[in-house]
Amino acid sequence: MTVHLRFAPSPTGRLHLGNIRTALVNWLFARKFGGRLLLRIDDTDAERSKPEHAAAIETDLTWLGLTWDSLARQSDRMARYAEVVEQLKKSGRLYPCFESPEELEFKRKLALSRGRPPIYDRAALRLTPDQVAASIESGLSPAWRFKLDSGSIQWNDLIRGDVRFEAEHLSDPVLVRPDGVPVYMLASVVDDFDFAISHVIRGEDHVANTAVQIQLFEALGASVPMFGHFALIADASGEKLSKRAGASSIEDLRRDGVEPMAILSLLAKLGTSDPIELKSDLGILAAEFDVAKFSRNRPKLDMAELDMLNAKLMHELPYHAVAERLPEGSSEAFWLAVRANLTRVSDAAEWWQVVTGPVSPLIDDPEFIATATALLPPEPFSTTTWSEWTGAVKAATGRKGKDLFLPLRRALTGHSHGPELAALLPLIGRDRALVRLRRENS
Repeated sequence: MTVHLRFAPSPTGRLHLGNIRTALVNWLFARKFGGRLLLRIDDTDAERSKPEHAAAIETDLTWLGLTWDSLARQSDRMARYAEVVEQLKKSGRLYPCFESPEELEFKRKLALSRGRPPIYDRAALRLTPDQVAASIESGLSPAWRFKLDSGSIQWNDLIRGDVRFEAEHLSDPVLVRPDGVPVYMLASVVDDFDFAISHVIRGEDHVANTAVQIQLFEALGASVPMFGHFALIADASGEKLSKRAGASSIEDLRRDGVEPMAILSLLAKLGTSDPIELKSDLGILAAEFDVAKFSRNRPKLDMAELDMLNAKLMHELPYHAVAERLPEGSSEAFWLAVRANLTRVSDAAEWWQVVTGPVSPLIDDPEFIATATALLPPEPFSTTTWSEWTGAVKAATGRKGKDLFLPLRRALTGHSHGPELAALLPLIGRDRALVRLRRENS
């Protein structure tokens, strides 16, 4: 079997972490087995789909390193969908329905009040050809429903195991809206057929759709892909992540300084039996990927975990990977000095200010600081200058440990914590150090 998967976002907004998890799982599966990935833009909803969102999808995926092997847009394939619609009409699997949304809602509530499942009652199947013709002549435009065959619909899900639906418990789905536009259910199956998609891996909210789509594949004489449905990510409140609920977009995270591999390391393992650990590249994640490791329990997204991974990544990033994002004038020595204290690359700006000034020294014991100032070594400064200086101050004052180091740190940087001063002091330099120790204007 040629492994061919797809990621099929709708361009109705920016991608969020839930969308990217779907993209990543499909990307990892394809790369693990030497397969291909199709990026399919599901833009049949002309009212909500925006070209700028479609472009942003490609931007976000590219930034993350989730490349694709081919691209398709459903808006380019409307003629093909129309062809399949006519095929299904001729085979008797599509039938016209004229009920209004209000009538359908009334039927739904009536069924619920009588303790029955709220599925479509197939009333439209009882219309005669003359009645259908009369409705159309009166100006009504029908929706077209797919007639499900009775019996069990079963498949072996890659994540959920054996899944079974009884067709009698499902509504005949609308495949074509009254305005003639095909819905997701139809377009997706036609695309999966035409592009020879071998595996469809998506969220558990599509499980019932899969039951219907299996019958649709069969009605078209197409091979049925293998399906896998993973549990959806929950936010801090336990609700499903969604655009409408304000989930952070990839654009937001990028602007906030979150690195791609922090995001990918988290999402690749979220909801699996593997520990969440920082990985250095996508190749490692692909080698470790196993769809069978996904649990059926809904994983909860912890943004603090993402921050932790991002901070750990900061500690490992080389200078060349961040140089263009650092403050103007900063050097490799500066980056190596401060990176262990960062959560974002942008946090480096605060420590560049500490290095270049001005700062507000924190001096609680002027007499001690005056003694230390007199003992500050001459330049040039090196990474051993700090230990030489503090050794001399210790000998002169008898101070040691926190009582020795903290007052000097607070005077030099205006902070009680931060990068190692052995690396920071040479960057500050003797002149700036003296200005701060003496509380002079800088």
